[in-house]
This record gives sequence, C-alpha cells and structure tokens, in this order.
Amino acid sequence: MQQLDWIVLSVTLLFIVFYGVYKTKGSKNVEDYILGNKETPWWTVGLSVMATQASAITFLSTPGQAYHDGMGFVQFYFGLPIAMVVISMTFIPIYHKLKVFTAYEYLEQRFDLKTRSFTAILFLIQRGLGTGLTIYAPSIILSSILGWNLTMLNIIIGILVIIYTFAGGTKAVNVTQKQQMFVIMLGMFITFFLILHLLPNDMTFSNAMHIAGANDKMNILDFSFDPENRYTFWSGITGGFFLMLSYFGTDQSQVGRYLSGKSDRESQMGLIMNGFLKVPMQFFILLTGVMVFVFFQFNPVPLNFNPVNKAAIEKSKYADEYHSLEKQLAQLSEEKKEFNLLYIDHLNQNYDNPILRKKLISLSGKEKDLHEEAKVIISKVDEKAETNDKDYVFIYFILHYLPSGLIGLLLAVILSAAMSSSASGLTALASTTAIDIYKRNIKEEKSEKHFVNATKSFTLLWGIIAIGFACVGTLFENLIQLVNIVGSIFYGTVLGVFLVGFYIKFVKANAIFYSAVVSQITIFFIYYYTIHIYPTGQEKLGYLWLNFIGASLTVILSILTQLILRRKQKVIA
Repeated sequence: MQQLDWIVLSVTLLFIVFYGVYKTKGSKNVEDYILGNKETPWWTVGLSVMATQASAITFLSTPGQAYHDGMGFVQFYFGLPIAMVVISMTFIPIYHKLKVFTAYEYLEQRFDLKTRSFTAILFLIQRGLGTGLTIYAPSIILSSILGWNLTMLNIIIGILVIIYTFAGGTKAVNVTQKQQMFVIMLGMFITFFLILHLLPNDMTFSNAMHIAGANDKMNILDFSFDPENRYTFWSGITGGFFLMLSYFGTDQSQVGRYLSGKSDRESQMGLIMNGFLKVPMQFFILLTGVMVFVFFQFNPVPLNFNPVNKAAIEKSKYADEYHSLEKQLAQLSEEKKEFNLLYIDHLNQNYDNPILRKKLISLSGKEKDLHEEAKVIISKVDEKAETNDKDYVFIYFILHYLPSGLIGLLLAVILSAAMSSSASGLTALASTTAIDIYKRNIKEEKSEKHFVNATKSFTLLWGIIAIGFACVGTLFENLIQLVNIVGSIFYGTVLGVFLVGFYIKFVKANAIFYSAVVSQITIFFIYYYTIHIYPTGQEKLGYLWLNFIGASLTVILSILTQLILRRKQKVIA
C-alpha cells in the first residue's frame, strides 16, 4: 500500500458515504425512508438489486473459486433469470397492489399475524447473521493480507455503512449503490485487461483460453445427477432457482429495492435487467479468476495464498519441511513456464500439441499434490487453521502484481461491495423490525415522524448487532463459506409460505403456519446430518438442494394439513 493507494481508497469510500448523506437527508415519512417515496427509476432498481447481491465475497472468493475449480460455479446462477421472470409476473404485482412496506405484510393479509411474525423472525435471524458475515468476510481476509486490526476493520466498515443508511434509508442505499457498482465494475474491467497485459508478449487471449482448457478450468457445464456435487446444471436450475426465487422474492433486503420503484413496470424492468446481466457478470468475474490462474502458469506461485498460515509455519518445527516443498514448487514452476511457452509456440502455428497438453496436465497434478502436502503441514501446526486458500488468491495477486493506485481502487471495490450489501441488509432489518414487529404490536397511535425515528433507531441497533456478529466471527470455523449456506437453510421454508399464499388459495392460516414450523425444523436436521458434520467438499448433499427441499416440504405439508383439518371439520359437523 503506497500513498497513492491510500488516497484512492479513502477518497472513493468517503465520497460514497458523504454523497449518500447529502443526496438523501431529511426523510419526512415512513414511505420516504423505507421505500424512497417510490421514485426510483428502473435502471437504478436494477443496479441496486445487483449491488445488494454482489457482496465483497463475490469479488474475493469467486476469482479464487475459478482459480482452483474452474468456471463450473457459474451454474449456481442458472436459475436466476427464470426466477426474475416469475417474480416480475407474480410477486411484484401483488406487492404493489397491496401497497406493502415489507414482503411479510402480505402474509398477514393472506394468512394471519403468527405466520407473518414467524417468517419475519426467520428473516431477521438469517439476515442479521448474513449482514455480519458480509462485514466479517472481507475484514478477515484484508486483515490477514495487510496486517490491519480485524476488530477495527469490522468497526470501520460498519460505521461507514451506518452513517449514510441511518441518514437516508432506502433512498441513500439506492443512490450509493449506483456509485458502488460503477467503482466495482471499473476496477474489475481494468484488472482483467491488466492481467492480459501482464501475460507473455506473444500470448493472445485465445492462447490463454487454451491453457485454461488444458488444465480443466473451462468445464462450464456438468449434467451429472450426483447430489454430492455442489454445482451442476440441475442443481443450478432447480436448487438455484428456488434460492433466487426466495432471495429476490421474499428477502426484504431485495424486496425493498424494487418496492421503491416508480411503478410495477419500473420494478419489473429493474429485475429483468438483473436477470440479463447477472449471469454474464458472474461469468466475467470467474473468467478473471481463470486468467489469474493462467498468469501464475508463468509466474511464481506460493504454496498457500494465506499469509497467516505461512507466518505460523515459520515459527514452528515444520519450517524446514515446508521450505523443502517451496523449493520443489519453485523448480516445478520453472518447468511449467517452459512447457507453457512451448505450448504457446505450437498454438501460434495452429497446432494444439496433445503430448504437450498431457504434460501440462501432469505438471498441474504435481503442483496440486505439493499444495495438498502443504495443507497437511499447516494442519500439523494448527488443527483449526483454514487450509482452504481460495479466498486469498485474488487479493494476493492484487497486492503483489498490480501497480500503485490500482491496488487502492481494487480495495475500494472490495470494501464498496461489503458496504453495498451490508447497507441493504441494515435497511431491510430495520424496516422489518419497525413495520412487522414494532408497529404491528403497539396499540396506541403514533405519528409518521415517530415511526421514521423508530426505523432509524432500529438501523443503528442492527448496525451495532452486525458489527458485533462480525467481531465474534473468529469464534467460528469456515465462516466465509457459510454465506450462501446460511441463506439456504432458511430461504426454502419462507419461499414455501409465499408460494402457498400466491398459488394455493384453499390452504388457510393454521395449516401453513404449522407446516412451515415443521419444515424449518426438518431442514435444520437435514443440514446437520448431511452437510454440517462433514468436512468441506465431502458433504452428502449440496446445500443448494436445501432450498428446493424446504420449499417443496412446506407446500406439500400445508396441503396435506389443510385436507386433514377440512376432513376433521366435516366429521365434527
């Protein structure tokens, strides 16, 4: 970090915060504070929806995911465009017609208060934890790489988000997310083209893709039906569809984004924009990770990208053993560079040499073996150490190979993403607490100003809670990998409740409430016995399937329960 990097980072983040406060101060009523007075144009809705989902994890972990496992992760998003169409056709017209502030208001009108309260509480639990994770995830990585104090970094990110979210509510979130998306995409595009520039001079983008393909990084589609595979075409279309349908259709952090649209049509166009752009955006971020992999075919690569593990080994009795592996890796890297350059020469002569391709695959296999041996040594030093270094690959590349100024911009990208998703989480938590819990349960009449102040107070409260979650994050293992899993545990049940409300009219309040409770408890058991007790990568069920199971179980149980209750009523009659 040079002085220029600090200037770029500080100016970018402070501009976003103060611009958000300046443009949105002085909300007069609840509709203005929670829904931005319904004045948001469709393109702002679309950008805000994209920025809410694009947390810092997207820009830290996704390139690392592609570096290690290739492009297959993009299948996770295959259900998203379909979900956008369904939400635009069904969810949005109903929400706008009923003029709700939160998604859960609809459930009381359709069912009863206890169903509304139950789903709102499920949302508050998972989004409260999730917002803490969106702060903690980039903090733990940046603190490891840069040596910054973890707790202080959590607090700084949290306070920056609270300042403009408290001041301007949803309007502030929408306004700042436009700036954040601009910073994010500018930084990623510059980085992508700079990676291509840093590759050997005679190497074309086509050559880079061939090298990636030779190392199995371009296998985009997996049509297998194995439930243990996390990312397949089928898990993306089914489990991914239900996850996206629940996230965008029932999670207030997203519902609040498009409820602020000027009209049904503006909200629908914003979501359709997200449906068109999200998969290409994720493809591009994954492709950036693949290009980082190609870059390291010609440059030295560390045994483990996490500097904390390296520091721990240097102080241990296993340092010499680790250094021996580093020497082997250095020799292998030189050999790998030589054969990759030779492979490029053949490609430039329009000849894809199968012998060289096999040699490259063999060298990559040897490199993987060395990385695995390094993980074993790291585990010997500290059994609880996180040996999975996927989340550190991209930030390592940024800090070691990008020029001064661009490092600050990329760090601004990561922190902007953390702020955008955290801000949406805070506004959603505050509005749900204020509208679905506080306002619904107080008996005396209160003024609009009172509820605006109450929502602001809840914003501050949830901001402090989220910072607290982030600060105690070190009490848990593998927290970063839990971001999507946490949502999948809760989203299926909540989605099932909404699907029944929208499409199965004969199911009444008691049937859906008790079915949702049973379904959620069942999902807890399924998660524990098929995912939680197994090491990462050895789970018996891909977590995406929890969304499909939870939604299906809720729907089926509610239908059966309603039929049983109806039969009992007939017998009594």
